[in-house]
Amino acid sequence: MSLELKGITKSFGALVANDGIDLSVNRGEIHAILGENGAGKSTLMNIVYGLLQPDSGEIRVDGKVVTIHEPSDALAVGIGMVHQHFMLIPVFTVLENIVLGHESTSKIGKLKLSEAREKLLALAADFGFEIDPDAYIENLPVGVQQRVEILKALIYDAKVLILDEPTAVLTPQETDELIEVMKRLRSQGTSIIFISHKLREVKAVSDRITVIRRGKVVASADPSSSQEELASLMVGRPVNLMPDKKRPNPGAPILEVKDLVVLDPSGRPLVSDVSFTVHAGEVLAIAGVQGNGQSELAEAVVNLQAHIRGSIELGGVQLIGKSVHDSLHEGIAYVPESRELDGLIGSFSIAENLILDTHREAPYAKGITLSPKAVATRAEVQVKEFDIRAQSIQDPVTSLSGGNKQKVVLARELSRPVKLLVASQPTRGLDVGSIEFVHERILAERDAGRAVLLFSTELDEVTALADRIAVMYAGKILAIVDATVSREELGLLMAGVKK
Repeated sequence: MSLELKGITKSFGALVANDGIDLSVNRGEIHAILGENGAGKSTLMNIVYGLLQPDSGEIRVDGKVVTIHEPSDALAVGIGMVHQHFMLIPVFTVLENIVLGHESTSKIGKLKLSEAREKLLALAADFGFEIDPDAYIENLPVGVQQRVEILKALIYDAKVLILDEPTAVLTPQETDELIEVMKRLRSQGTSIIFISHKLREVKAVSDRITVIRRGKVVASADPSSSQEELASLMVGRPVNLMPDKKRPNPGAPILEVKDLVVLDPSGRPLVSDVSFTVHAGEVLAIAGVQGNGQSELAEAVVNLQAHIRGSIELGGVQLIGKSVHDSLHEGIAYVPESRELDGLIGSFSIAENLILDTHREAPYAKGITLSPKAVATRAEVQVKEFDIRAQSIQDPVTSLSGGNKQKVVLARELSRPVKLLVASQPTRGLDVGSIEFVHERILAERDAGRAVLLFSTELDEVTALADRIAVMYAGKILAIVDATVSREELGLLMAGVKK
């Protein structure tokens, strides 16, 4: 099945998200759409899938104009979509999620699932998926949840499959598995629209590449193009994909963690007997497959975990037993794993988010009253210094792209006295331009003599920024190695294999 978009335009007030976009996808090809966050990629796909209506333009399937008012219309003409944030019901089983919206019942109102079960198992077998139809979604790894989403589209005969940032929440191993799935789908005649900003993956799997910038198609590219060429097309300027890292000059120990244990509420260890030191002027990266205790370790360092024992000293000051507020004001800057959930308050303005941890202090407060002028003055300085692209500092922070939201978090955390930067997945979901900025700021902190504790599942990021790498597996640090270690050795350590 072929898909063609002609002159698709969509505006939100004064913002033109899609500006006369033309795009064609041939039968049995993987067509990648590259662009920065906010370039209009997801808006375009939401139009194709019926979640948004275009202001003008048309959609053609096999040469015929179709009208898509809602997702059921898209499925009816053979278009399915897997969203970046999965649309599954966690407390339902795999099979219940598959039939949701397509339920068939007996005369007494009981769900008829046997036919759907057989079809699901047959389809899963075709792709080599090991799927338990009766498993609850909330108990499945993220990579398996994504396969359920793909099966949900295919079981209803989707011939064009839209994958919106499909690797944003996957581990490197799950990403490799997804790429193989995409290739199998292509070989069976399914067309795939692959929305991404990860250049290595786009080059590995796509047949054609369309680049969108600020709502317009600006280029078509070949997968043989270099990553630097593709990055430049995305952001409209040359991009340094490998940050310039000076030789390390480590100083005194800043963070000393000894025999740290983190327990879940039932007493099960999530982090076991972890010890390490981070010095001034160095980046220590904590690498590992997601789910091996990294998130809990990062939160423990800033006292966001309740059930901990051991020792965490910052500049000789014991942090265990203190509050998050105490930890921050001892000199920790914290970039959390989820900027939306833990780093920002969506209903607050950009200016208000920039003072979340200093709102009680002068000059931003006089007694119990905020000083709007002081808040605004400081925000204007930070917006300029951190290149936060916004129409107004009074806009809600939810109006920003992912990259600009992360810049707000960085601006707030790095605009007060800092001894240690704890950065947890700092570039997750960001485009290459924003990644370049974040990497430069992290290295600037290191070069200014601050200690940096970096948590990342991206091997390219770990090797580009780290001076030393600690690999976590099953809640323990398996080894601490030099940043010159090979990807192969790192991969083995992440899989729990120690030489």
